[in-house]
Amino acid sequence: MSKTYIFGHKRPDADATMSAIGLSYLKNKLGEDTEPKLLGSVNKETQYALDYFKIEMPEYLNDVKLQVRDVNYNKKAIIEENASIYDTYQYMLQEGLTGLTICDKNNTFKGLITLKDLSRSMINENIDDLYTSMDNMVKVLQAEELNRVDEEITGKIIAATYKSETFIKRAELTNETVLIVGDRHAVIEHALNNKVKMLVISGNNEIEETLLELAKKNHVNVIRTPYDSYHIAKLIGLTNYIKTMVKTTNPTKFEDTEFVSNVIEINDKMKHTNYPVVDKDNKCLGLLRMADINEKSPKKVILVDHNEPLQSAEGINEAEIVEIFDHHALSSLSTSQPINYRNMAVGSTCTIVYTLYRERGITIPKKIAGALLSGIVSDTLILKSPTATPLDREAVEKLANLAEVDYQEYGMNMLKAGTSIEGMTKEQVLYNDFKSFKTGDKQFGVGQFFTMNFDDIKKELDEYVKVLDQEAEQNGFSLICLYITDIIENGSYVIYNSKAEDLMKIAYDKLDVHQGFFVENCVSRKKNVVPVIMPLFEN
Repeated sequence: MSKTYIFGHKRPDADATMSAIGLSYLKNKLGEDTEPKLLGSVNKETQYALDYFKIEMPEYLNDVKLQVRDVNYNKKAIIEENASIYDTYQYMLQEGLTGLTICDKNNTFKGLITLKDLSRSMINENIDDLYTSMDNMVKVLQAEELNRVDEEITGKIIAATYKSETFIKRAELTNETVLIVGDRHAVIEHALNNKVKMLVISGNNEIEETLLELAKKNHVNVIRTPYDSYHIAKLIGLTNYIKTMVKTTNPTKFEDTEFVSNVIEINDKMKHTNYPVVDKDNKCLGLLRMADINEKSPKKVILVDHNEPLQSAEGINEAEIVEIFDHHALSSLSTSQPINYRNMAVGSTCTIVYTLYRERGITIPKKIAGALLSGIVSDTLILKSPTATPLDREAVEKLANLAEVDYQEYGMNMLKAGTSIEGMTKEQVLYNDFKSFKTGDKQFGVGQFFTMNFDDIKKELDEYVKVLDQEAEQNGFSLICLYITDIIENGSYVIYNSKAEDLMKIAYDKLDVHQGFFVENCVSRKKNVVPVIMPLFEN
């Protein structure tokens, strides 16, 4: 069973983070294999909740793009560099391969060999040099060892095809000679006296005991094979290490973490059939054929607290969305097949997750109860937000009891932790809780920051406007605004990018619109902000 990742939006607040944690715990209890993830850094409010209930921070997920590791590439297309050419060819035929990655004994990538390479070399090259192992010689030639001196065999291949007298007179034999010979004892003795590297006795011919003793004395390797000299001459070159055939030791290869989209782009230029696959340490993993790209296993994901592609993980269109749990309006996100979609008009996704526990009769442990409670009191401003519903109130009361806290006291402390701007840049204040929206070809973004003292931000209002102007320009926002929500005053102070002033005047035509103007009873982005701004772009 492949793992399923559960995550909220790119700017994870308490609801997005805690609903992912709570849902993952439930899914795993039900026998599934899931893991909560984060698409960004959590804000101070969420950090407070994680620390209070001693909940482990989910790991960061960079993207869910399709990677080479998600493709069904051939993991058998690997052979050790000291395998024989013959065994390599047979293995390729057996597995139906047109290429193989070559690795050393530590599985480190050394090169690529293809059937085309083998064919070209075998037809066009005269193989009379030998660089192989005794084991390869014995296996390929189906030979019997009569005297093993060396584990590795190097030398020049010669066949004793002349008459014995002629061969002895003309042939130059050295300690690098690998001699193919039949039952010519005079030639064998001459070769042994010249201390050749190896004798290959054809036709299972006998060798006199005295000559065998001479071979041992002069440290000459001797094997005997049933093949005749003609067949030995055809096969002996194929005993060579396959690494002797590798012409390119640094071909185009891909790590298993490489994005498939990049592979396709590179292949459009290279037009190769096979690409070696390695890990980050350059260890061989297999071979990718471009035809394999269609046999893929996308990452499985469950989305919580969002259903907007812009708010989700990079590459979400390449992932398999299994389920969505959300409490926001439906967006343009689409899936290739039917999925389970739980969308409820409640104040928090954590309330939906609480409902799932209740429906399935799963006990909520204290730590998870604390997590879900944190998400609800955060998103509903301790049930004071207009988004809060009777189901949210029920969930808060039950979860607070399980978490053994006074939800009002705990909620206030958590919100206070999130209202401090100490040590934060203006960009961090903007993106502390930020969501972007797209309608048609227009895009706008809304940040929300809770405070109990707007004066700390007001005295640097001009600097905040500069940041908004900069972010709007760099990210293509027609409008980007920051709502500073005052919990005590039950409203929000609004800052926006300079070019969007006319839009804001249309949206709030009954108010004196200026940088930092106050909107009463505006505490929910979902209920009080997006419904006001979205029509500007839809119309």
